[in-house]
Amino acid sequence: MTARYFDELTIGDVIVHPIRRTVTETDNLLWSTLTHNPQPLHLDIEAAKASEFGQILVNSTFTFSLMVGLSVEGTTHGCLVANLGFDKVVLPKPVFIGDTLRCESRVTALRDSKSRPTAGIATWEHRVYNQRDEIVCQCLRTALLHKKPAA
Repeated sequence: MTARYFDELTIGDVIVHPIRRTVTETDNLLWSTLTHNPQPLHLDIEAAKASEFGQILVNSTFTFSLMVGLSVEGTTHGCLVANLGFDKVVLPKPVFIGDTLRCESRVTALRDSKSRPTAGIATWEHRVYNQRDEIVCQCLRTALLHKKPAA
């Protein structure tokens, strides 16, 4: 387990997730085709070159999902009961093939579960940065976590 139990968290805690990921053309192609997203900006180099970006844009739902995956270590790995929701998802900068992304998470809210005495609800603000330290995706994530088992 690489995350902390609910009762080991404090509002304001910041987790710098150790895994970074360079986005590849294959990532974007597979994600776009697996999710049936035919957007030419993701798949057609000529259409992408003619756009204001001049190159292929990485599918934003891939960026969002990668953010969630990068954040698992340190937030929910080994102590998750269930994800409860994702709110305020924004993508302020585009992601391009070859960008290297990293994630940080900050605990923004904590409360005991009303229905599960052995669990609590935590909210994090996840932020994903590219190699230029620009935020490319962020959201609030709320999850139900186990409390530390009695010794």
